[in-house]
Amino acid sequence: MKKLDRYILSKYITTFFFCLLLLTTIVVVVDISEKTDDFVKSQLSVSDIIVQHYFGFIPRIDAMLFPLFVFLSVIFFTSKMAGRSEIVAILSSGISFKRFLRPYLIGGLFLSLILWLGYQYVVPSANRKWAEFEKKYIDVNFGPSLQNTSYKQNLYFRIDPQTYAGIKGYDTISKTGSNFTLQRFKANKLIYNLRATSFQWDSAHKKWILNNVLERKLNPINETVHFYPNKSESYNFKPVDLRKDDYLKDQMTTPDLDAFIALERMRGSEMLSTLLVERYNRDAIPVSVLILTIIGAVLASRKVRGGSGFHLALGILISVLYVLFSRFSIVFATKGDLTPWLAAWLPNILFGGLAFYLYKKAPK
Repeated sequence: MKKLDRYILSKYITTFFFCLLLLTTIVVVVDISEKTDDFVKSQLSVSDIIVQHYFGFIPRIDAMLFPLFVFLSVIFFTSKMAGRSEIVAILSSGISFKRFLRPYLIGGLFLSLILWLGYQYVVPSANRKWAEFEKKYIDVNFGPSLQNTSYKQNLYFRIDPQTYAGIKGYDTISKTGSNFTLQRFKANKLIYNLRATSFQWDSAHKKWILNNVLERKLNPINETVHFYPNKSESYNFKPVDLRKDDYLKDQMTTPDLDAFIALERMRGSEMLSTLLVERYNRDAIPVSVLILTIIGAVLASRKVRGGSGFHLALGILISVLYVLFSRFSIVFATKGDLTPWLAAWLPNILFGGLAFYLYKKAPK
């Protein structure tokens, strides 16, 4: 690694972490000012609030704003270099513009890797901790707002390609329910039917206990009927699958999310598109760090009238456009017919093209 690489990389990394620390501090101060009354009512100690709330809140916010922090950091220190004519001197010494961008690419890849690892394991855990604290101490309406009330009604879903289950009512707290039905088909014909007046989850044996069970096995000639006061069954759904929490996907690590997606795909779930967008975003958002790094370096490397102020204003505008494209594509995927993979990667494709265009047009 040459002296130039070390110089630019040190500025890149130090500026980024300074920006991250500064903006995180501002966000935390604002959050404390808004929730002071709630913290007092919770009667928790300062250490408990830090561990139970801010250990989840800070990683969640930092991951959300990570690409923006990177983009503004690159624009800020590169604009300062351009204002001091350092970039002119670098290029005048015979170093190509492509070679000049190498440390930016190294730094962008390093930060992209950090964000990618965070999205796979750290951020889901932080989301879980933050959500639990919010529901318990901050917003009493938090649960219903996320469609996470304790009692669910009229659940109907597919267990496997031939089997469907229906539930009249289910309490997520007691893990008990009423009017459970199960139907199995073969060649579009009903071959098995089960009905239970009530059921509950057996935590010790990890099975469902069905009560007052009427079981029918049908064949082309006749049918067999059995009645059981109690019946223990192992189905491929668990209490967590009956929560129907739209934000449950944010609290799963990537391996757990992959397994959940496979299960929901088999069941033909309506929320499959939402789950796939979340999964693809965990890979797409870290890549945006590298793309925004290139855009920021190319834009800010040219010395212009207005200096850092002009570059920062332009950077904020591009960041807003990126966020808007991301939100629109997600809405079209979850509410429309846009492919989830394309919805997650479309902003990167568009801004990747912008990065290539700006690089080709940049004065070298």
